[in-house]
Amino acid sequence: MTVGNNTRGITPPTLEELSAIAKEYHMNLSQEDLKVFQTLIEGSLASYRRIAEMTEPKLPVKYDRNPGYRPSPQENPLNAWYWRCSIKGADTGKLVGKKIAIKDNVCVAGIPMMNGSAILEGYVPDVDATIVTRILDAGGEIIGKAVCEDLCFSGGSHTSATGPVRNPHNPTYSAGGSSSGSAALVAHGDCDMAIGGDQGGSIRIPSCWCGTYGLKPTYGLVPYTGIFPIEQTLDHTGPIAMTVENVALLLEVIAGEDPLDPRQRGKIETKPYTQALTGNVKDLRIGIVQEGFRWPGASEEDVDRAVKEAAFSLSKLGAHVEEISIPLHRDGIHIWNPIAIEGATLQMVRTDGMGLNWKGYYTTSLVDYYGRGRRALADQFSDTTKMVILMGQYMANKYFGRYYGKAQNLGRVLRAAYDDALKKVDLLVMPTLPMKAMPLIENPTTEEYFKTALGMIQNTCPFDVTGHPAMNVPCAKSNGLPIGMMLIGRHFEDDVVLRAAHAFQQTGMYKP
Repeated sequence: MTVGNNTRGITPPTLEELSAIAKEYHMNLSQEDLKVFQTLIEGSLASYRRIAEMTEPKLPVKYDRNPGYRPSPQENPLNAWYWRCSIKGADTGKLVGKKIAIKDNVCVAGIPMMNGSAILEGYVPDVDATIVTRILDAGGEIIGKAVCEDLCFSGGSHTSATGPVRNPHNPTYSAGGSSSGSAALVAHGDCDMAIGGDQGGSIRIPSCWCGTYGLKPTYGLVPYTGIFPIEQTLDHTGPIAMTVENVALLLEVIAGEDPLDPRQRGKIETKPYTQALTGNVKDLRIGIVQEGFRWPGASEEDVDRAVKEAAFSLSKLGAHVEEISIPLHRDGIHIWNPIAIEGATLQMVRTDGMGLNWKGYYTTSLVDYYGRGRRALADQFSDTTKMVILMGQYMANKYFGRYYGKAQNLGRVLRAAYDDALKKVDLLVMPTLPMKAMPLIENPTTEEYFKTALGMIQNTCPFDVTGHPAMNVPCAKSNGLPIGMMLIGRHFEDDVVLRAAHAFQQTGMYKP
């Protein structure tokens, strides 16, 4: 496909096209009415033609690069790389000597971006996302794009159009999604750090199942500019690494204000996150959230047991650990569902990824390519995306967004419930996921497909709604598969989350 409005003229609508639009909006217009509107529209199209002639501002591309290559299966045993390249940044900076993989929903100019979907195959961004520029400015080397799930709408690692990503601990098991390749590559030792994305748990899920540290930062702390969205109020991006030190270091580089990202409201509070890693949790108050355990039909006893043991181990380091109750946590997934389903249908699909009605940077080349691709290749959407489209549009047609709006209103109540608990304790703890990694099923039934794609997000998705920082901390293994403990902190207290994660890391209880 050719990208760019300047490659084709803007044509006026036919009477048939206007008639179809009128019917879609339940208007009864005569042919004479339509002819009048057709004339009026033709006059307004002059503005669109003038816009097509003008040059829009672009995100900067500051560093030279070659186009890279698609790795062979021999180079890619976990199927976790989408593309290999080498883009070297500044000669000095905090990330000098660090090799970083970028999730393939993030724009890197000149490097193909598929976002796990056949619909986007062949798209090459013309800009660097804000976090890409920050990584390169800090001296990091970007060594490739990590596979992600189809349009990032899966917690399993089996939906990408390039095939399943395999768990580095056991290749017959899921790596988790949607940042499947990012966590798998880090755990496999192919890079020092990776960028992940998180709308329902997609940094923490693969980090949990692959045994890596993965932080979903406070909402808005890390700019999302130049990254393919799912739902603007849920979108997060953040770091994955094998050590808390590297997570904190990457966060230090990518966090901060960006006037082009509408997710950043009010003051963005950044901190020297690496300085928080003292190994000291003395007098830190930690609340084990009872409702995060014993999920019917989902929780595994060894997971619940290991997470509680890990949490109580922090008391030996001077933390005060107690069990607490947040009943509304059990409704978090129900609040998330309408927001994710209806919000994604509108932004990710109907308005072609970027959406409308916000000020900031629109990646227009992506809108153009994806917009035409989704109309031509809609049958190639993943089953998870098809389900979202069908349900989201049905609810919009039938109930006009009422339940989306109610869920957003209840999201503030959910945030308040966690905030109230965080007045009494400094951190919340629960299993990142209720279960260990699920097997990859070669020819799954529809029930198996959806269970392995979305059946693990009970504890992760609420914090995408509320925006609290939440981090996977690998804490144990069972049957050779990692178990993750999730630490949740107050807004913009990502440093406290990292401090506790680092203290636990120092205990050596988890053996990679």
